[in-house]
Amino acid sequence: MLGYRSLLVAVLAFPVAAHAASRIQAAPVPAEMRSTAFTVTVNGQTVDVAHAAASYEFVSFDGTGPFDVAITAAEPGFWDRGVDIQPWRLGLRPTRQGSTIRFRLAGPAKLSISRPGDFLNYAKMLFLFAGTPPPPMLRNQGIHAYVPGVYHESLNPKSGETLYLAPGSYFFGSLNLWKVHDVKILGRGTIVYEGTQDPTSDEGWMQKPDWHCIGALEARNIEIDGLTCIVRARTWSIQMKDSTKFIYNDLRVIGGNPGNANQDGMDWLGGGDAIVRDSFLRASDDVFALQGNWDGYTDEEILLPGHDVQNILIEHSELSTSISNIVRAGWPRKTFNSRNFTLRDSDILHAGIGACGQTFGLLGFWGARGAKGEHSNYTFENLTLDNWYSLVQIEREQPDLHGFVFRNIWALDQPPLVDSTITGKVTDVTFDNVKYGQTRAASDADLPLVTTDGAQPAKFTAPHGPVAVFTVEPPVIAPGNKVTFTAQPSPNARYTWLFGDGTKIAGATGRRVRHRFPDAEGTELDGAAKGAGRFRVLLHVEDEAGNQDWAAQGVVVVGKWRDAVSPNGVLAPGLSWQIFPGTWTELPDLATQRAVFAGESPSLHADAQGFTRYAAAWDGFLDIPADGGYTFHLMARDGARLVIDGMEVARTGPPFAQVCGSPGNAMRYDRGSLGLRAGTHRFHLEGLHSASQGSPRLLWEGPALPLTDVPPAAFSHPRQDAVKAGSRN
Repeated sequence: MLGYRSLLVAVLAFPVAAHAASRIQAAPVPAEMRSTAFTVTVNGQTVDVAHAAASYEFVSFDGTGPFDVAITAAEPGFWDRGVDIQPWRLGLRPTRQGSTIRFRLAGPAKLSISRPGDFLNYAKMLFLFAGTPPPPMLRNQGIHAYVPGVYHESLNPKSGETLYLAPGSYFFGSLNLWKVHDVKILGRGTIVYEGTQDPTSDEGWMQKPDWHCIGALEARNIEIDGLTCIVRARTWSIQMKDSTKFIYNDLRVIGGNPGNANQDGMDWLGGGDAIVRDSFLRASDDVFALQGNWDGYTDEEILLPGHDVQNILIEHSELSTSISNIVRAGWPRKTFNSRNFTLRDSDILHAGIGACGQTFGLLGFWGARGAKGEHSNYTFENLTLDNWYSLVQIEREQPDLHGFVFRNIWALDQPPLVDSTITGKVTDVTFDNVKYGQTRAASDADLPLVTTDGAQPAKFTAPHGPVAVFTVEPPVIAPGNKVTFTAQPSPNARYTWLFGDGTKIAGATGRRVRHRFPDAEGTELDGAAKGAGRFRVLLHVEDEAGNQDWAAQGVVVVGKWRDAVSPNGVLAPGLSWQIFPGTWTELPDLATQRAVFAGESPSLHADAQGFTRYAAAWDGFLDIPADGGYTFHLMARDGARLVIDGMEVARTGPPFAQVCGSPGNAMRYDRGSLGLRAGTHRFHLEGLHSASQGSPRLLWEGPALPLTDVPPAAFSHPRQDAVKAGSRN
């Protein structure tokens, strides 16, 4: 019998062309919500697209599947630079024709669809919810049923009431659960919360009616099924104060605001005993936050002791934030206790960027400046990471922070951008099978993790259960070539492969499989211009007891080779560099600028001779050890650009300022792939230095070359004395 994660793969990732497309149900979107940014058809039927918040749109429909989905962007060329469909675990890749993309879903799913790397608050994103048909409208005595339509009112149920919100019912207001119990909200309705909060300050913490999409005070025994929350104001989306025994099923939350802050997904201020299941949350701050109370920002209000938060389970969900943490607990000077928090069997689509005093991560526990209370038994288990920033940031000055477990955490196709940290009085932290690609973290250096100020060293468990690791032959791949994938054997295991090319892979369930990639565009359809595309190949292994593991590897298929060059003259180790002083807000076109300093360095370092705001350029050659497809990963805080053999391979994008007074900019990331012949290739890299310290970081991977920093030994440049002598002659 398949476990939960395997079942989702079997249901969602495999095209099922042999089955006829099913009929779908899709309620109309009211005129004031309708969007023209995208046109969507499902099984040939046009489905209304709704505007959510910020530059986000969403579409909802129901059926049993399969679903043939076509999405046409109104903006010409919108998909030209690629398509990113998440969760990556599903292995989906569309076909593209002009402004239209097409793909097939075999059954219900919750998807985030955008362009590669475009997921911050200003991104244009489409969220797609393919659900199972809801139960029919209830007409029992005592049930308040709302038919499809627009309601400019809030919902204020009384104790013991059940509300049925039919698909196509839209409420411009709030759901207020104020000192009530035994309430059910059923159906498939939508609440659009616009609010009156100041968009430039944080008023979203307040506890009062009509201040959140869902607000609860001292409420208990609440069930909410199938609700969509659209949050356009700068406020916490769902806030529960001293409330217990909440169950959320199939919740969809989309929040965005121009300030890109103070818009948590779900907050507990005391209370708990809650379950969130099969849900989707997109927030402009922490997706989940645990606090004992929140009564304001003055010293007196911050220091008020809070109530316990305990027994929270979040599972089978898709989680996304434009900034901040997936889970945050604690706050400087706050006093409260928390225990028994579990996040499991879920996908982390987008997990923060930057810092607010503390760097953002999957978990941020901020017990600083005299914060007190006991916090224990936090479990993060069976999670896949797509776009993410760091794993954990835990800080504590007082004792009684213990029992944190990170088990089966699978980063599918991106390295960590910044270090994890554990600081202060923290004990009993365990990392059990945390993997980046195919590599299991076995030490602090592998994570990477920095432990300081008396924190107990973290424990890294030995491998146990099935292990997902595979090899690829041959190492050099062209479109249409037969490629053999071989998994490491695991006892009594089932092997499931996803090749990231969107083709039918029925039967690819053995330990050794063969596959042909149809083109060199890659999983995200972004490789055509470079002549090489990176395919995200995934292996899922599960044994008879339901124990499981994932492995991921980028496989570069080469359609166009770039030949090595023969440099003139004598080469010296390292690179030459130039300094361009200036006060740019993002990386300028250095071809139009004049350098004032120049020199040589073994690697990506340069002497700005006292300037604090400048751009630097490094030039020389890069030695490629063997023919093959290579992927280059570029990281920089203020902006960077990589060019190889005249082709722009990666550009990190404009700087993104950290918040809450944290200095400098957040780490930005981009990557690109090329087919390179063995030998010497022209190398050029630019980096801006405007608000942050440090040079860009460059990693590479290729045939028999695991992901690692490009070593200084790979760089060379013409010897300056030889250049000068040649110029005199």
